Amino acid sequence: MGSLNSRHNISIEESVKEVCKQIDNARLLSLKYVMSFGADKPAEFGHYFQVMHEAAGYAEGKGIKLVMKPHGGISGSSDEILKCIKEVNHKNFSIWYDAGNIIHYTGKDPVVEIDPIAAHISGFCAKDCGQLKGDVMIQFGTGKVDFTAVFKKLKAAGFKGPVMVECCKVGTTAEETTANARSNREFLEKIMAAI
Repeated sequence: MGSLNSRHNISIEESVKEVCKQIDNARLLSLKYVMSFGADKPAEFGHYFQVMHEAAGYAEGKGIKLVMKPHGGISGSSDEILKCIKEVNHKNFSIWYDAGNIIHYTGKDPVVEIDPIAAHISGFCAKDCGQLKGDVMIQFGTGKVDFTAVFKKLKAAGFKGPVMVECCKVGTTAEETTANARSNREFLEKIMAAI
């Protein structure tokens, strides 16, 4: 997984060139995915859609999937995410769902928000959150994400993609933080084994 940084205050041609260079670098590293975080300024949304359309085609030719993670701005709610999918209009552009970010950026229920976009989800970023703009560096099960309901919906939609543990409570030592990350992974393993 590589992070895709795209600028939308430059020409489309320059932005596409920069993004394609990052995709080339991802290919050199044998990465399977590059992740976009959308755009924040409404004036840049149209630019973003055009750049991502070109980038999705370029990435496909390199054997890399281009995904967008819900991250506020252009990609907070399922309605906004669906608009991105429609406007980018490329089969190699999909969603890396982040239920915690749905709560953090919109305050909406990620279980409800998953319905309209489930067929477009190719990966999952595991993160919990308790409220709008709330802390995400927490242990799974202490926030409002109903991971069981989310994974049941993903399973029903045929999801078979990767799941990444993004966050955990930061401990006072590296060992404590590692134990918290392991605990979050085990939390998910139990849920997945039960559904």
